[in-house]
This record gives sequence, C-alpha cells and structure tokens, in this order.
Amino acid sequence: MTTKVLITDYVWPSTDPEREVLEAAGIELIIAPDTSEKTLSELAKDVDAIMFCFAQVTGKVLESATNCNIAARYGIGVDNVDIARATELGIVVTNVPDYCMDEVTDHALGMILALNRRLVPHSNTVVKGCWNDVALDQPMHRTRGATLGIVGFGRIGRSLAAKASGFGMNILAYDPFIETGTDIDGTSSVSFEDLLERSDFVSLHVPLLPSTQNMIGAEELAQMKQGSIIVNCARGGLIDEEALASSLASGHTAGAGLDVVEPTPPDPDSALLKQENVIITPHTAFFSQASTLELEQRTAQEVVRVLNGEQPENLINPDVLGKARSGI
Repeated sequence: MTTKVLITDYVWPSTDPEREVLEAAGIELIIAPDTSEKTLSELAKDVDAIMFCFAQVTGKVLESATNCNIAARYGIGVDNVDIARATELGIVVTNVPDYCMDEVTDHALGMILALNRRLVPHSNTVVKGCWNDVALDQPMHRTRGATLGIVGFGRIGRSLAAKASGFGMNILAYDPFIETGTDIDGTSSVSFEDLLERSDFVSLHVPLLPSTQNMIGAEELAQMKQGSIIVNCARGGLIDEEALASSLASGHTAGAGLDVVEPTPPDPDSALLKQENVIITPHTAFFSQASTLELEQRTAQEVVRVLNGEQPENLINPDVLGKARSGI
C-alpha cells in the first residue's frame, strides 16, 4: 500500500523541495485544492501524514484521518491545529521552531527603524510632489541609547536583542519563564509593567494562548511611553486593534508595525489601514528563499522520521509518547 501525505496549503512557489524528500522515502504527495474543513476531512481519510501551513487542522479533520501518524506544521506557531485531539488520537504534532529567526528579527528591526525614521510617510510626501511639506514635529528617537522592550525572550527574542544591541539600544526583556532581575547576555529581565513603562520600542514575540490574547490593550498602551512604537511579528490576537487604533489616533503611540492582524485579511474599514504611522505586512516576516527552502525540507524530514518509527526533532505534544500510532 502506498504511503501518502496530505499537504493542506502552502504559500511558496512550489512543493519541489518537500516532494524530493518525501518521494525519496517512497511517500506520495496529495495537495488539497482548498482548505475547507469538508475538503480536508475527506482527503485526510486516506493519508498517513498531514503537512499544514495556515489551514485549520480541526478535531474533525484529525478524526477523519484514521491512518494519520503525524500532523507537521510548516512553521512555528501551532494555534491552528487541535493538539489535544491529536494527542488523544495518537497523532504526533511537530513544528519547525527556528527556521526563520533571522528573517523575523530583520523584519521586526526593519519596522522599528522605518517607523522611528518615518520613512514611509516621508517618502509618500515626496512622491506626492511635496518635498518642502515634510513636518519635522513628529516623535523620532535617537536609536543609540533608546530602549527596546522584547516581550517573549526565546530564540527569536534573543536574536532580536543581539541585532538591536548593534544599534546601541538598551534591551529589556519580559518572559514569564525567566525570573525578574536575571541578566541574560546583557539583557535585563523585568516585569511586563516595567518593560512597558521604560521602553521606547516594544516588540512582541510570544505565542497566541488564552493568557496572551489581547495582552496589549488600552490599559497596556496607556502604560507605554508617550511617543513609543510597538511591533508585532508574532500573532494578531496579541493586540486589541481597536485600542491600538485609538492610541495611534491620539498620538500617544507614535507608530505600529504589524506583520499579523486579526482577522486575516484585515477589515477594509479598519482604522489601522487609514493611519500613516502604521506599517502592515501580510504575514511575510518569515520569508526568504533560504528560510522557506529550509522549512519545506525540515517539515518533510519530520514526516519521514515519524513514519519510520523514529522520534521527531521538534515534538509539540510529548504526552503522545507511548501511545502514538507510529509506535514511538
């Protein structure tokens, strides 16, 4: 019987890199024509593995996949798969947590610099033929000596700290898993409230969990410095976007860089789309040719490992061990 893997969705030009890995292991690829729950549930009935990017891999999809051994995420976050149901069914869930650290931190730092230097509105002013109309009365920090607050100090947070230090920024970090007062390679671990109050720039790098949903709301924005900038290259649900729009409109928040929004795509009537001190990109912080090649290959390699009865490199649901369909 042929071993099969369902690819629910992807956002790069082709599936050639993963196809090469999988076909070398004798695995056939099935690519879903759309990401509806009905379509995925039907296609999942006959596969041994699922590889997914942004599609929702619901409990119903997993229940339909009676032969499935692994649900492998193309990416870092796993908020679009029912992990609890996968574990109950004996399905291993994996991700690739470190494939795009440079890309995401470059993106976040680029947003901070562009917003602080007001590159987009100044360029737009010149394009409109108004060279002499650029106002120099907007907040603009000297980068050297400014304070960057990083919320979430894992792989990506630490990579951003290293790069921002090169610009002469002072770095603060908040992470619930790191004791306040700890010094990590020159970065001071502080409370969330302290970070908000002291930072000129705030960058979010945490997963979307019930505890982090809308972690930046009206109260938190008010705690931040007048004229501060916030950047989110993690998950859209971390910020109350109505509160952010109000803070931007009032001038309290000087700028926002968002690689993620909620919902996706954004509502055309969103107030955030109408403000010049906002940069929004369509969840592309992860992207470079090098990062996507690595992502495609490593996701496929996890599938091959599990289907060969081996433990994956990046296991999301360790409670599945000992009862996994793959025998691990």
